[in-house]
Amino acid sequence: MRTGTLGEIGSVVIKVGTSSITKDDFQVDSEFMDSVARQVKWIRSRGMEAIVVTSGAIGIGLDAMKVRPKPNEVPIRQAAASVGQSILMQKWTESFDKVGLKVAQVLLTYDFYSERVRYLNVRNTLNTLLEHGVVPIINENDAVCIKEIEAVFGDNDTLSAMVSSKLDSDLLIILSDVDGLYDRNPKLHADASLISEVHAIDEHIESFAGRPTTTKGVGGMRTKIQAARICNMAGCHMVIANHSIDDVIIRVLQGEELGTLFVADGEVRRIRTRWILLAHSNGTIDVDKGACEALTERHLGLLPSGVRDVEGVFKRGDVVDIRCDGRVFAKGITDYDHDELRKVKGAHTNRIESILGYKNYDNVVKGGNIALLH
Repeated sequence: MRTGTLGEIGSVVIKVGTSSITKDDFQVDSEFMDSVARQVKWIRSRGMEAIVVTSGAIGIGLDAMKVRPKPNEVPIRQAAASVGQSILMQKWTESFDKVGLKVAQVLLTYDFYSERVRYLNVRNTLNTLLEHGVVPIINENDAVCIKEIEAVFGDNDTLSAMVSSKLDSDLLIILSDVDGLYDRNPKLHADASLISEVHAIDEHIESFAGRPTTTKGVGGMRTKIQAARICNMAGCHMVIANHSIDDVIIRVLQGEELGTLFVADGEVRRIRTRWILLAHSNGTIDVDKGACEALTERHLGLLPSGVRDVEGVFKRGDVVDIRCDGRVFAKGITDYDHDELRKVKGAHTNRIESILGYKNYDNVVKGGNIALLH
């Protein structure tokens, strides 16, 4: 039993993928949705909070429109998302009505995490819904955002982890069409072994990730491992389990050893650090080895003398990648815009004012605003 490992759970995020929510013909699996609603009712009856992150809008919309787009035909997929999202929410509403719970649709894009004011608004909305007994049903806003359709969120795996991180949830349960993480693809290798628990995500664990083996969803094991990384930063456990198991959500919460548990037993990153790491980068600052050492080993700020090159268009207060020898090793909030940085790169701090005519700070990125990737 995993009860001791999981500890006390106060809030849980449940992510259901396209392969879980639809049948082979892209028809909605109402029986499965009813089971999720019933299990959420059980969760709430135990004093826990629950949020559902759902996929499936594009597939359902394509079926409703009777079209099959080419792989890169984004407009059709966006249109399908518009059609499918309304059907999807209608089905969720019907399922939760059966157990006496109200639901609310929340559509998000990657910007909800990158723009702090927008993130705070989203967090306040979700907390208010939960306080009033409403179950948030979250989906990516495919109808207006191309990036999500191109699988930035990986069939909502990453989105569900970001939601879990920002709401300080205790557990993320990702329901999939596989039993968990295997040491090789079980659909291709009969002797594949299920990994019950993962305590550290290293290159060995990452080597087990493969590409999706279904055309219904865009999420593969790689995006799920990335989701586990995000959860680990926030001290949130994550379980990958098979959606076809009866009462799988309840049984996971009761500590039954189902699927793969990614144990969050590492250092919990502070909220500001997590926000910087997960926010969208607006540009890149190339630094020399001396600056890299100062940031990674001595945890100092970035001086203009260590800047070698600047890429992108960004303003003061934006998040940027920090790169050395072609490898991004950190992200940070810049105190100078792209044009200012190009002018002062390589210069000593005491020359900033003479070059620009003013000086914001000695550091172009303050140490407290830098988050190391590993």
